[in-house]
Amino acid sequence: MEKLIVVKVGGKIVEEEETLRQLLQDFAAIEGHKVLVHGGGRSATKLAAQLGIESKMVDGRRITDEAMLRVVTMVYGGLVNKNIVAGLQALNVNALGLTGADMNLMRSDKRPVKEVDYGFVGDVKEVNADLLATLIHQGIVPVLAPLTHDKQGHLLNTNADTIAGEAAKALAKHFEVTLMFCFEKKGVLRDAEDEESVIPEIDREAFHRYVKEGVIQGGMIPKLENAYQAIDAGVRQVIITRPPIFIGGRGPGYFKSR
Repeated sequence: MEKLIVVKVGGKIVEEEETLRQLLQDFAAIEGHKVLVHGGGRSATKLAAQLGIESKMVDGRRITDEAMLRVVTMVYGGLVNKNIVAGLQALNVNALGLTGADMNLMRSDKRPVKEVDYGFVGDVKEVNADLLATLIHQGIVPVLAPLTHDKQGHLLNTNADTIAGEAAKALAKHFEVTLMFCFEKKGVLRDAEDEESVIPEIDREAFHRYVKEGVIQGGMIPKLENAYQAIDAGVRQVIITRPPIFIGGRGPGYFKSR
């Protein structure tokens, strides 16, 4: 089975010119099949503030009312996505920017209201893996924005880590998939103030313990939840690191942070 890497990038890496330039050079240098998934939350928060719209977060996930949905659509589907596509095209990577609505790539249901009303937030229910695989086999590099749709005419904000995880899981039937989360830290840290306190391997028991102790919190929680779900669904390995992108590691089911 052919190999594929799904790289998710977020944080200031995709929102500052110099770090984005370096990331795209690293990504372009990866040989073989690849998919890039991006966030853009900081840019969305900044634009929302400029427009007088308050940003609200719960456990690393954004509350998306109607006004915030307009903001994230502009930022994720427009500004961030097309800057990345343009940067990759400059490096001779045949990138194609997509949201979940394009070609019905990812269909979601609006998250039901339980303890928290997340608003216009989608939980992915269906991924058109055959279509994605066809594009990839044609030499196209999909660049996925964290937006999906409900096939009833509504866009839904969807966590970028979830987009990456769901894409990786769906593509696992076509490729041997490595899922990589890249952000500005070296990996999952025991102490957020100590860059050298990387936790090299985390099993589920340790994950729940670290969450309870407050070691792992915020946006790292859904990132790790998606990592374990991806491994359960057949993804070969999940790596959490920061650029430069590094591919390697052990066999199936190995989760690590670098």
